[in-house]
Amino acid sequence: MGGIINAIDDQTLHDLAKQVGLALTRQGLMLASAESCTGGWLGQIVTSIPGSSAWYQSGFITYTANAKQKMLGISTKTLKEYGEVSEQIAREMAHGVVARSSAQVSVSITGIAGPGGGTTKKPVGMVCFAWEIKDNHMRSETRHFSGDRKAVRQQSVAVAMQGLIALLRDTDYSVA
Repeated sequence: MGGIINAIDDQTLHDLAKQVGLALTRQGLMLASAESCTGGWLGQIVTSIPGSSAWYQSGFITYTANAKQKMLGISTKTLKEYGEVSEQIAREMAHGVVARSSAQVSVSITGIAGPGGGTTKKPVGMVCFAWEIKDNHMRSETRHFSGDRKAVRQQSVAVAMQGLIALLRDTDYSVA
């Protein structure tokens, strides 16, 4: 997916959500999401699309480690070893969503939006993503964004949707 995303506006996010919906509809799949640093922004953009209930099932907002554990089944061991902001946690979040919903596709986002909370190893703007198609394929990646809190969150939602589009394009999966 490469490249740095900078200027993202609501229209861009809306257009990406429409593309996600078309890709899911084409394959007869449902999406569920797990969001941390974006606080439900992906779910809000997706549900702004008329008819999204045909392809978007649910969203989990798991802002704390405790919520991630209780709602998504994130392991204490993984949290202690890698921390809340890691690809390992993003992968467990994506898997937890598929396991706790009837959706076949999931996306997860966890990161440090700022302005505080960053460290030298995990700076502000670091965001981890994972995408899963049930029983088929999972991808994850870490990105580093610049800008204020809103910009980091906006870029995160865009990358999450771009990742869904790429996953659905590259994976032949059908519920039929």
